[in-house]
Amino acid sequence: MKDYFRIHKQDLDLRPVFHQREDRVQAHILVCFLAYVLWKCFGQTCKRAGLGDEPRRVIEEIKNLMLIDVVLHTRANIDIRLRCVTRPEPLLAVLLQKLELWPPERLEMKLKNVVPTS
Repeated sequence: MKDYFRIHKQDLDLRPVFHQREDRVQAHILVCFLAYVLWKCFGQTCKRAGLGDEPRRVIEEIKNLMLIDVVLHTRANIDIRLRCVTRPEPLLAVLLQKLELWPPERLEMKLKNVVPTS
């Protein structure tokens, strides 16, 4: 069982962590297990999309997609946040389409006390 767990941590690119308390050990195992489940689910999604069952290369491509929060500070001490998503390159767009994943065009914001411009 110990070697099996080590293999999965290697797949997830995790480093060994040494905890001193039982509850932290249990929490660490839970987080690693959840990460492994997500990894395997994404692998199955890649397989259904015809991309093989190893998601590592797909994740490397998806890393090129960026999400940026622009924060504008106003004189009234109100922060206006605008979330921007980069447009994927053509090959990445095809990859995302095969996986049935679509990055948002623009995330909606609900601002309080803002007068709309005409």
